[in-house]
Amino acid sequence: MSTVEPGAYGIQDSSETMALRVLDPAAFPQQRDAEPAEAAAPAPARKPGRDRYLDLLRALALVRVVVYHNFSWTWLPIVFPSMGVMFALAGSLMVRSLKRPALSVIRGRLRRLLPPMWLFGAVVVPLMFLEGWRPDAHHPNWWWGDLLYWILPFSEPPFGATLHTFGGHLPSSWAEQICVPLWYLRAYLWYVLLSPLLLKAMRKLPWVTLLVPLALAYLINSGLIDQSGRLMEAATDFTTFGACWLLGMAHAEGLLRKIPQYVVPSLAPLVLMFGFWWLMQSPVDDPRTGHDLEAVPVAQAIWSFGAVLLLLHLSPSWERWPKPLERFNGVISLLNSRAVTVYLWHSFALVLTEPLIDPLWSNSFFYDHAQWLLMSQWTPLAIAVPLICLAILLFGWIEDVAAKRRPRLFPYPRRAKGRRRGR
Repeated sequence: MSTVEPGAYGIQDSSETMALRVLDPAAFPQQRDAEPAEAAAPAPARKPGRDRYLDLLRALALVRVVVYHNFSWTWLPIVFPSMGVMFALAGSLMVRSLKRPALSVIRGRLRRLLPPMWLFGAVVVPLMFLEGWRPDAHHPNWWWGDLLYWILPFSEPPFGATLHTFGGHLPSSWAEQICVPLWYLRAYLWYVLLSPLLLKAMRKLPWVTLLVPLALAYLINSGLIDQSGRLMEAATDFTTFGACWLLGMAHAEGLLRKIPQYVVPSLAPLVLMFGFWWLMQSPVDDPRTGHDLEAVPVAQAIWSFGAVLLLLHLSPSWERWPKPLERFNGVISLLNSRAVTVYLWHSFALVLTEPLIDPLWSNSFFYDHAQWLLMSQWTPLAIAVPLICLAILLFGWIEDVAAKRRPRLFPYPRRAKGRRRGR
């Protein structure tokens, strides 16, 4: 499994476009029974609103993915397991959509997911060819078959692990770094395709269904099964985050609300402790960074399950922002509207920071007075943020087109005129 962090990478349901509308099941007003005749008539339904709590989780997941890829802090996935959260939110939204015929829902999800990836590939694949990539090294007669994964990512789309460097301005692994988020789209595609079956299993045997992905994650990573090949890569990702996707489904189905209130706060910390213990018992790949949750699929599956279980249990279902969070409405709404764009292009932005920073070492002022700035890990992040905003301007509109909305260049919401910030 490629580490997204990833990631995507995510991977709002924006995975379904990681920025789709999340419906509030309590969005129907109670009718006032002013007169008996009126009370007998059904209450008119309001247009469903967004669940702001889920919007907040998706935005935090995207921010954490970007920060992780910049700093590579191994404690970040423990503090907030972004990928598990993103898959859970996507699973919750999928259940709400499956009230319609399954084939139409799957078609709609693919329509929202694939065009942003196609636009990404239209930029990245020609650049890889330009710098020496030839995907025919192992399959000279049907190399074009692998390119079809850039059209429909049943497996991770191919990319060049080592390429020319645009005259030495980029590292030789630039394509590999840029394509890190693609594993999320592969996993998301399989979850979407299998969701009708998963939902039926959830309704018949909810707790057994929830635990099956964790058991399969242990089996696949036990050493008894050969993990090489594209099929096992997809299976590893699927089982690592399958329980989170199913938790999102259970949340949308109302199954979590049927559990006594004290159970989840009592059980989730034990699950987290078990996941952390598993991580600490695993071998360390790099002694400089220590134990990395992203490198231990079973520990990641258990930890993500416990964290998502707790986060969904706490879900307050905000129709409006609490006052302390109102000031962040613009940023959170923007991230939700462009979740797939941010997830796909943030690695590209981070890679581009290197050729932008390197020339500053030749500047006498920066060399004499600001070497600390050039060496700081915060500098690439500060440069990447405006580059991500540029990607939103250049490529984000494809999410609107995929969702059959009017294209917008930068969907940052405006505050209503005359409305005070604190109200």
